[in-house]
Amino acid sequence: MSQSSPETLTIARQGAVMEIRFNRPHRLNAVVETLYTELLAALAAAEADSDIRVVILTGEGRAFCVGADMKEHGGARRTLYQRRQYLQLGNDVCEAIFRLDKPVIAAVNGYALGAGAEMAVSCDFIVMAEDALLGFPETSIGTCVGGGVSKTLPQLIGLNMARQLLFTGRRIDGKEAERIGLATSSWPRETLLSEAHRLGSTLAGQAPVSIAMLKRLVNQGGHTDLEGQLQQELDAVFTCSTTDDWQEGVDAFAEKRKPNFKGQ
Repeated sequence: MSQSSPETLTIARQGAVMEIRFNRPHRLNAVVETLYTELLAALAAAEADSDIRVVILTGEGRAFCVGADMKEHGGARRTLYQRRQYLQLGNDVCEAIFRLDKPVIAAVNGYALGAGAEMAVSCDFIVMAEDALLGFPETSIGTCVGGGVSKTLPQLIGLNMARQLLFTGRRIDGKEAERIGLATSSWPRETLLSEAHRLGSTLAGQAPVSIAMLKRLVNQGGHTDLEGQLQQELDAVFTCSTTDDWQEGVDAFAEKRKPNFKGQ
């Protein structure tokens, strides 16, 4: 993380889990350029810190993130080039979440709309408050989804359901998101964060190199042929077998104890 404190985020650490919280509750955590740049910096810091094994994204107040701050957009005088650069930042954030070699959990505590939903869908796991609402309102305001959602959402919930949500902008709550396979789980709002951290602790206890290899394999599997995927799995298994953690896993299994993985 940078030396200065972020303006739009609060960042806390609980063991090996980094919690990044969007902190613009007065605007329902709507996105401004600074939020994107600070989030990119926080994700880069998580990537570089070997002691961090899991990242949780959540929001302060009653929203996760309601998308772009339309008030700021309306008042901003941007050139076409600056507008393009801002949109690129949104894609960069979603790609950084998707490509981070550590699991990212979206703890959707409230409204997750537009860019907020795009960031959530880019995460490895979505846990939602039962009464939280997630949706893609882009067609109602004359724009289009970004962040890779047109690719990742159909893979998560199927083409037909993805069309329904994207074309109509219909919002779904946590229970429905869980039912259609978008959310891993849904919880009462008061227990959401503790459940997200419980999942984070479970993931943090796994072998970090194994997790990194699996995340890459799973995320690319939809567009790799079987022969290529088998070869990359073979390479991943071999790489894991060269680590100290592999030996630790073997020893722990033989000794009937919990392994202590160090990411080496």
